[in-house]
Amino acid sequence: MKLGLVIDLDTCVGCNACAVACKQWNTSGTTGPLTDFEPYGKDPTGVWFNRIRNYEVGDYPESKTVHFPMSCMHCDDAACVTVCPTGASYKREEDGIVLVDQDKCMGCNYCAWACPYGARELDREDGVMKKCTLCVDRIYDESLPEDERQPACVMTCPSHSRYFGDFDDPNSEVSRISRERNGEQLMPELGYEPVNKYLRPREKKHVETYVNETNSIKAVKDWVNRLVSR
Repeated sequence: MKLGLVIDLDTCVGCNACAVACKQWNTSGTTGPLTDFEPYGKDPTGVWFNRIRNYEVGDYPESKTVHFPMSCMHCDDAACVTVCPTGASYKREEDGIVLVDQDKCMGCNYCAWACPYGARELDREDGVMKKCTLCVDRIYDESLPEDERQPACVMTCPSHSRYFGDFDDPNSEVSRISRERNGEQLMPELGYEPVNKYLRPREKKHVETYVNETNSIKAVKDWVNRLVSR
C-alpha cells in the first residue's frame, strides 16, 4: 500500500480551507497541539502542515493565478528519514506514510534542511519537529463512516481539488486520475520519489473579445444633432 494525495491545480482556488482544517484536526490529533506564536501580533506565525503558495503565470490577458498547496510528499526515498540521527523520522512499511516519533525527536532541524519541499515544521514551544501525517489517526478510525476516513484537507476542500487513496492500487481514484490527467511529481529530478502528485492547470480556451470603441458622449451628441437637423 502506498497512500498519498493528488492535487488538482486547475480547480484549487487558494481558499486555505485545507490548511485551516488540517490545523484544526491535527491540533487535537496525533501530533498536537500545533503551536501559534503571536497570532494577533505584528508578525504572526505558527506550525502549519499545509501551506498554499500563489503564483501568477503567463502574460495578460492570458495570465492565470495558480494556487499551489504544499505539504509532506511522503517520499519513497525520503531524505528526512535518511538524515535523522535519532531515528525519529521514519517511513511506515504498511502504507508508506512518513511520520515523526516525537519521543525520539531532539529538534535538531536536520530533516527540515534535507527536505526540499519545506514540509517540516519545528514547534519551538515543544522543541520537536512536526509534519503532515495524512491524518493517520483519522483514516484508520473504524468508528467513522468509511467515506469520512480521509485526511481533513480532502474532506473540507470546497472545490474538490484534493484526492486521497492508494497509489499501489491501479483501480483507485488517485491512480485513475493520475493516468487520465498525467499526474506529476514535484521536482522528480531530485530522486526522492514523492508519492503525492499534481495535476497541471488545463490550457485556457482562447475567447475572442470585442472592444466597443464608441464614445458614449459622442454618440449622444450625434443623436441630438440628428434630431435638430430634422
